[in-house]
Amino acid sequence: MTTAVPSPPAALDHLALLADVQGQFLTTIPLVDPRTPVPWCGRWRVRNLVEHLARIHHWAAGQARRKQETPLGRGPFDLESFYATNADELLTTLRTLDPDAPAWTLDDSGVVTFWRRRQLHETLVHLWDLRTAGGLPLDVAPEVWADTVDEVVTVLQPRQERMGRMEPLAASIELVADDTDRTWLLGGTGAHTARVEGPASVLALLLWGRAEPADPSLRVDGDPTQALAERLTP
Repeated sequence: MTTAVPSPPAALDHLALLADVQGQFLTTIPLVDPRTPVPWCGRWRVRNLVEHLARIHHWAAGQARRKQETPLGRGPFDLESFYATNADELLTTLRTLDPDAPAWTLDDSGVVTFWRRRQLHETLVHLWDLRTAGGLPLDVAPEVWADTVDEVVTVLQPRQERMGRMEPLAASIELVADDTDRTWLLGGTGAHTARVEGPASVLALLLWGRAEPADPSLRVDGDPTQALAERLTP
């Protein structure tokens, strides 16, 4: 059986990367009509996407401080200022708190640094949503996308099982990022029944429900569709 080969989360500066993707998200907001559909997010339009990420930033700042967040109201909001305010709140909170300080987290770590990584990847995926909805490209290093894959495999998908949101995967899928030389096993305890190889960005989007196994940049052996039909992320 092939074993997962994750690199330590500390290999990336998650806080600096979070600041960067937040900045890209903010500067993209005025470039995309707020009425534009975001089809891979159900019935959402860009306005819903921007408000969602702003609210998540506000909520995560409260989780990092171990304080219940103050409700933000229903809106409508000026999207740029609403996002900028809540993005700044999160970033300031994470810069101020000791990364090893106690925090409310989605895993057993219970420390602030969890939110540096979690909010980086939340923001990155939604930055892809926003720019792709607007027909705009996105250039992010493969190593960052590989960490997005790693978070799903080691944190988010196992949590979905613990929360009873999905049945345990009966067999594993081998994921191979051909641009970072990294390999993971998604779920299962026995030999893998499928292998998916391709760019880390597409593997990440596959796990987040933004890409399909039939994507031309992926090479697939076996049938991963049943496992990938599950909601692997919150």
